[in-house]
Amino acid sequence: MKHLYISLLLILGSYIANSQKISGKITNIDTKEAIAGATIKLVNSEIETTATPDGNFVMEGEGTIEIKASGYKTIQIKSRSTFMNIEMISNTTELQTVEIVGRSSKKYNSDYSFSATKIAALNKDIPQSISTITKELIADKNAFYLGDAVKMASGVIPSSYYNQYSIRGISQNEEGQIINGMRTRQYYFLQPLTNNIERVEVIKGPSSATFSSVDPGGSINLVTKKPLAVDRKEVSMSVGSFSTLRGTLDFTGPLNESKTLLYRVNGAYQEAKSFRDLVSNKSFLIAPSFSYIPNEKTAINTEMILSNMVGILDRGQPIFGAVTGVTNLNKTPISLNLGAPNDFFKSKEMILMTNLAHKFTSKISFNASYMKQSWTEDLQEHRTTNAFAVDMNNQAVASLAMMQFVQRQQYWNVDNLSAFLNFDFKTGKLSHKLLTGYDLSSWNKTKGGGQNAARGYLLKDGTVANSFVIANATNYQTITVDGVLLPKPNVNYFNLNNPSYTIRNIEDYTLNVRTALPSSLTSTNAIYIQDQIQWEKFTFLLGLRNEWFEDITNYETNNELTVKKTALLPRIGVTYAINDALNIYTTYLEGYQPQSNTVTLMPQTGSLPGGSLFDPLESNLKEFGAKATLFNNRISVNMAIYEINQKNILMNANDPNNPDLLVTRGAERSRGFEWDIAGYITSNWQINASYSYIDAKITNDRDVSLIGARKQNTPKNSANFWTRYNFDPTSALGDFGVGFGVQYQSSKVPWFTRSFIIPDFTIFDAALYYKPNKSNMQIAINAGNLLNKTYWLGAQNFLRLFPGAPRNVNLTVTYKF
Repeated sequence: MKHLYISLLLILGSYIANSQKISGKITNIDTKEAIAGATIKLVNSEIETTATPDGNFVMEGEGTIEIKASGYKTIQIKSRSTFMNIEMISNTTELQTVEIVGRSSKKYNSDYSFSATKIAALNKDIPQSISTITKELIADKNAFYLGDAVKMASGVIPSSYYNQYSIRGISQNEEGQIINGMRTRQYYFLQPLTNNIERVEVIKGPSSATFSSVDPGGSINLVTKKPLAVDRKEVSMSVGSFSTLRGTLDFTGPLNESKTLLYRVNGAYQEAKSFRDLVSNKSFLIAPSFSYIPNEKTAINTEMILSNMVGILDRGQPIFGAVTGVTNLNKTPISLNLGAPNDFFKSKEMILMTNLAHKFTSKISFNASYMKQSWTEDLQEHRTTNAFAVDMNNQAVASLAMMQFVQRQQYWNVDNLSAFLNFDFKTGKLSHKLLTGYDLSSWNKTKGGGQNAARGYLLKDGTVANSFVIANATNYQTITVDGVLLPKPNVNYFNLNNPSYTIRNIEDYTLNVRTALPSSLTSTNAIYIQDQIQWEKFTFLLGLRNEWFEDITNYETNNELTVKKTALLPRIGVTYAINDALNIYTTYLEGYQPQSNTVTLMPQTGSLPGGSLFDPLESNLKEFGAKATLFNNRISVNMAIYEINQKNILMNANDPNNPDLLVTRGAERSRGFEWDIAGYITSNWQINASYSYIDAKITNDRDVSLIGARKQNTPKNSANFWTRYNFDPTSALGDFGVGFGVQYQSSKVPWFTRSFIIPDFTIFDAALYYKPNKSNMQIAINAGNLLNKTYWLGAQNFLRLFPGAPRNVNLTVTYKF
């Protein structure tokens, strides 16, 4: 027996002596980032392992190894006894145009876009300006809401507290969001959370060749997080100024050993108050998703987004008794808000998306995406009518704001379908990527919605005068406020001299405006063809899209009103590769928006055939630019010069006696220059910076005095900068990182008045990060508006200014496992 043990030990020792240990690190050839979760397999054996989060691996054996990673080209190499540094090449076309698997890189810039052209393309090869905000930048900036994130893109200017922006000097008309290239429908009052967002793409210009009914300045596309083939789990908790409490989670990984079934779950909950009186919100979001990739030909992703937001709408800071050119905007505190404690805004949303990518051959593939959305709104609020109270002689009383009470409920169902074929082929020296497809977008406002309002003055006979002008003083009930005799309002005035936030009893009001929001069905069908042609150093992007638009008011009733329109939209772009790192491009695009898509904020337009009352909003873009990748692809730079023209702009008339009146403006023109820079300066130093110069003017208007005037809510100059630096791990500060940011905007003209100017501002932000060496925990302290600057994001008039937040601090603890 002893000899048997000795023999076995000798055999085992011989095996160990002859067995080779294979070790190495796997990185991206361009960015040098570690590729976590890559599978390393010894060819012709069952031996395999998985790369750690740092990209490292160790395994026993010798011979040829095969390395696979989602989003990268599979490679085989001969193993060595020495430590191997293995670099993999990205394969952005692996899953064609539908994004099925998540992005594993951890940087401030994104190399590619799926939505801008509906084919997986490097951003530098797309003849159009695209600004991208990645989840890493969102996290480092602690940008929990979309507005905090998107303002870091060049030329994107928040107009208010709502989900509403000016892009390249052109104000957004479309309500809702584009998610994964598909349009949703909801009002913009409460901004969406960002914890389930992979990146925010601002695709500049009309882009109607890609999306249906898009804003001329640009489209904000939210790309959601997709599952990864590696196990990653992250939870975070935050506390901060204005009684902010929030928690998030992000879990992802494979559900089976073959990694053909992947999952991801994102969740978030927040409760917060505000520096603004009365304002608070509660937000909840859960977003599960699954990807099934049975083979190299087929990939399917299904995801759901459930969100519930409850808050109080913030209509802005009022300035009472303002005198044009004289009154200081600091006359009232930036916290001042008109409203009542029992106001509320409730928004519930469910979105279900399914994406399919299938390769019939190496040259032919099919892609399809479907989205179903349901959205419900429930609103109750007290707000100003944008007018001051008047005395019995119709003289304005500048210390009293005229108020109204509004209730609204409505329900929407939205369907989106996109299906297209890709063909890769050659004709002589030309390489083609031909795409042809069909899109359907359908928005259905269902029966049962309505709006009630109480406003105007009470008459002695118990009825209400809806007009804000006193016609016959003897017919009105009266009230005395601060010694002034006034007509008694249906909804009590807001008194600057004696602000009161008592709970309002809505039974005290006479609801004198009762409107049933009629059911409606708005649909757009489109067919399109696009060809990306490669010839030597030139890439041509040619597209043609035909849309058929139909708007049915009073849908499924006996008095349906139908409006039909059609449009043919061209797209022409040319890119020239000066070298591997620098491309220049030029492009021409046209945009088209039927007006009935843009007026749902105005209650009375729901009962009118909006598309027949107003001509469609039409626009075009001419752009020239350059895109570069520097320092071995660590830094991306985009620069563009552009001109956008639009006509038939629909806007509020700002008539106090008819607050829902719409008018059209003849034409506007915006010219400008912009640049974006993002990426790694060194392996531990990242930056994101942007600058925009915008010359936006009114070129035609029914009011001739406005021709040549500046466009509203558009600064001529704006800039954003953010950087994060992690200290060398071997130094005394090796566990720490710091962040620093600057935001600048020059002066702006308010929306509905030119009586004052919104002043320019510069604010500073900072952050401190602590991550113990080899730890999975990070503690971050983010401070906004370090110098406590008083500034305003935008304004509508003297009664609605939107001040920015004063100095604020948030503490976030994140744990990854």
